[in-house]
Amino acid sequence: MTESKKIAVLCNYQLLPDRVGGMDYFFWQFDKQCAANGIQVDWFFPNQSDHGEYNTLTVFGSEDKAVENYFLSFCKTNKTEYTHIITHFIELCTPFFYKIKQYSTGKIIAIDHNPRPIYHYSLKKRIEKRIKGILFSRYIDLFVGVSNYTVNEIINDFGPHLVKKSKTIYNGVILEDIQVRNHRNIVKPNFLVASHLRESKGIQDLITAVALLPSSIQKTIKIDLYGDGPYKSVLVEKMKQHDVEHCFAFMGSSPNLKAVFLNYDYMLQPTHMECFSLSILESLAANVPVITTNVGGNEEVLVDGENGYIFKAKDIHELKEILEKVYLGHATIQSNTRVIVENGFSLQKMVEQHFALVLDNKS
Repeated sequence: MTESKKIAVLCNYQLLPDRVGGMDYFFWQFDKQCAANGIQVDWFFPNQSDHGEYNTLTVFGSEDKAVENYFLSFCKTNKTEYTHIITHFIELCTPFFYKIKQYSTGKIIAIDHNPRPIYHYSLKKRIEKRIKGILFSRYIDLFVGVSNYTVNEIINDFGPHLVKKSKTIYNGVILEDIQVRNHRNIVKPNFLVASHLRESKGIQDLITAVALLPSSIQKTIKIDLYGDGPYKSVLVEKMKQHDVEHCFAFMGSSPNLKAVFLNYDYMLQPTHMECFSLSILESLAANVPVITTNVGGNEEVLVDGENGYIFKAKDIHELKEILEKVYLGHATIQSNTRVIVENGFSLQKMVEQHFALVLDNKS
């Protein structure tokens, strides 16, 4: 048992019963780990829910207030003494972190999940972030990025003085829930995309790349798109313009993608911006290689030619070349892609590393 501690976790993350993802499982497992060691956790979300295991958590929903404002009001009213305050999906280096220190002596740990634009922020935005780093980074005791890419971007955004108080903790997935594919078609493999349908996910690039393929491949290639979003109508129109509607099938949102991956030979993720993708980890854990871009933390888990293929974001011709070689069997992945996830990116490892933060008095 650890010494008595009480921590607060703030998450700007909507609790939705029909969208249970990797972070939900992480929150549940982290709470269990804390409870098993006598640590109480108060959770602050934009809303309340009792789906899944949220009914076992102490959840405070901010409802009509921003999570940050609700938490400040809560601290002022209740005068709860927290040893640690952890934030997820909360903007870094804002006056909010200064204000927390007016009500609490708890150590503040800020987890950064946010991808950056492919061509970086504007000069004005970069200057603003650097100023915020100078003014408010002192109130955050530890910055945690979900990939080395994220940590580097934190330092680029807010200043090199943060090197010594920044660290990487990779996201992880529940391996036991992911069914494994035992066979991979070398010629004429089938493909899936698992993504929210928005412009930054780059699916429009995939459509254009397919339109460049030889007609003999276009006649038989099949790509299933799992997910939904506001960009769907644009994608449909682009397919019609290129006359490749027959190559794609919209499968809608799936509540259990973990049971879907094993039906495919490769996952395609032509994204323009990424932090550290859970869908990539889940696909690899299902022994399904990934074809994706060189953004974010993708190259920290993927090795080109070993467990997938990497191409430069927005390079439609390079994507077309990879698709053609893979479809004709001229390029193929032979390895068991699950191994790298088992060794370094399990949910249990993620939970243990986050839990260690609240045990370390230096954090």
